[in-house]
Amino acid sequence: MRELTGQLRGWRQAGTPFALATVVGVQGSAPRQPGAVMAVDAAGEALGSVSGGCVEGAVYEVATEVIATGAPVLTTYGISDDDAFSVGLTCGGVIDVMVTPTSEAMFETLDAIAADVPVALATVLTGPGGGVAATGRQLAVWADRVVGGLGSPGLDHAVVDDARGMLAAGRTGVRYYGPAGERSPVDAAATAPATAPAGAPAGDTAAGTTGERPVAGEPLVAVAGEGPVAGEASVAGENSVAGEGPVAGGPPPPRPAAGGLPAPAPRRPADAVTVFVQSFAPPPRMLVFGAVDYAAALVSMGRFLGYRVTVCDARPVFATARRFPDAHEVVCEWPSRYLERVRVDERTVICVLTHDPKFDVPVLRVALRSPAGYVGAMGSRRTHEDRLRRLREAGLTEDALARLRSPIGLDIGGRTPEETAVSIAAEIIQMNWGGSGAPLGHTSGRIHGPAAVPAG
Repeated sequence: MRELTGQLRGWRQAGTPFALATVVGVQGSAPRQPGAVMAVDAAGEALGSVSGGCVEGAVYEVATEVIATGAPVLTTYGISDDDAFSVGLTCGGVIDVMVTPTSEAMFETLDAIAADVPVALATVLTGPGGGVAATGRQLAVWADRVVGGLGSPGLDHAVVDDARGMLAAGRTGVRYYGPAGERSPVDAAATAPATAPAGAPAGDTAAGTTGERPVAGEPLVAVAGEGPVAGEASVAGENSVAGEGPVAGGPPPPRPAAGGLPAPAPRRPADAVTVFVQSFAPPPRMLVFGAVDYAAALVSMGRFLGYRVTVCDARPVFATARRFPDAHEVVCEWPSRYLERVRVDERTVICVLTHDPKFDVPVLRVALRSPAGYVGAMGSRRTHEDRLRRLREAGLTEDALARLRSPIGLDIGGRTPEETAVSIAAEIIQMNWGGSGAPLGHTSGRIHGPAAVPAG
């Protein structure tokens, strides 16, 4: 949702009604992860995507109905990989999409995202209805306050407690409760969210829930108002109407866990409340040391990928905003001193492009002792060997040196600064998601394998 924040706040300021469709569950080879959004306003304009084009038409129709009725809708699209073309998800897989009208909690969340203030948005996916945990009710949660409510003080208390913990950890996931906020031990174990990959940019999504993805080709069903049942095929576009709970006789068995809706948890009560908690942390940082021509291309690439990019160089003639218009910040300071005083976490990316031992070694000594998720340095193989020698003399251990990505980037044959920036970005993405770096045509299996989803 982060990339749509400006447009959505503009619609709000203009008084334009809109609906927001959010991916809350993923199975198989679906192209977008939980947290991906598509917005539709009352004038018919659409922004964003929930499936890369596969089911946007169907979601658009649901969104226009939600604008007209004000009633949120939870819908499921797609079936098995073999039959996916006939129902819309051409890449196979299943996605659960929650379409909601605007709420005060949503508006406050958008304002917090725009101000880079950490916030979590909790949305009820299924519940008993009757004013308690009705589908689509929302609660925005900060470290020190809340906006909105889910219809029960006990439920609000439990969700706020969990949301604050997930926000602090940069996680997103589906949680289960009783109507008064009771926690099920089975659900707590089954739905504990996974940790976001180190260095992943903060876009729309956050870490998905744990659990194995379903076996390829295994059909699933999603009947209106019911959960999926293994062994039957779902019909694209079938949905559960807001406020309707599970069918009489108990809840349907949940599908295997993927990035959202349910992990296996048998005997869940008929009045169980399913809540999607999405965390929005400030964007991760990319720190580029060395105000060189290669840095200018990397800055543009980093900004494109969603990082907050800082360029640092000790030479005032080179460290200027005019030379790096895409940088969020240009700092003229000795690199190692700057790195020692700024906050670095597991999502931070550090790229050292200075080519000068008097800059490289001191800043790398600090970087490799920090929790940064990625530390890379430019230079030839000969430069790399000399750099390792100097770092060992500076007291770094072999474990610390093993974290260094040098020479920086993947081998794609790049020559120009722009091609080198693509190479570096490819290595960062490969590290974040655990890809092989091999051509997809030379691999087999799912293109989008199981992985945690980055914090939004």
